[in-house]
Amino acid sequence: MTTLPDRPNTALLVIDVQNGVMADAHDRDQVIANITSLLERARTAAVPVIWIQHSDEGLPRDSAQWEYVPELKRHDDEPLVHKNYPDSFEATDLESVLGDRKVGRIVVAGAQTDICIRSTLHGAITRGYDATLVADAHTTEDLTQYGAPTPDKVIAHTNLYWKFHSAPGREAGVVETADAAF
Repeated sequence: MTTLPDRPNTALLVIDVQNGVMADAHDRDQVIANITSLLERARTAAVPVIWIQHSDEGLPRDSAQWEYVPELKRHDDEPLVHKNYPDSFEATDLESVLGDRKVGRIVVAGAQTDICIRSTLHGAITRGYDATLVADAHTTEDLTQYGAPTPDKVIAHTNLYWKFHSAPGREAGVVETADAAF
């Protein structure tokens, strides 16, 4: 039900599952296993997989921390979008990558829940996309020292509020890995 005309397709976005981001991530191995399952299902269904890779002062481009985790392998024909801001749409070519593939709905997995995942979900909805969050395929690190709730609560809260998010002519939603539809 996207508001983008002539965009009937869905894409899987794999956001920032990089060594430095995932080093201290909550439930790291299970989240990566769930993303692996999503990748296999999307590829089998010929659904575009779009990889998002963040860089900044703390995550310098071409460093070991910047690289995707070794468990996940990008295929050569799968686009890689480089970003410097939490919202994967901001100052990137993501919109043109999605437009070229006639994508109006994104399925989101990756890290970090409370920064890049939330920002990208909101960025998608405000740009007219339908946006589905995979509840058990995103994670974050423990930021309680800065006043944040524990990671499990950050993830649960994000799943709760995105489940009930809405905007005119666009759909938000949350699914488990096992129920993700492409």
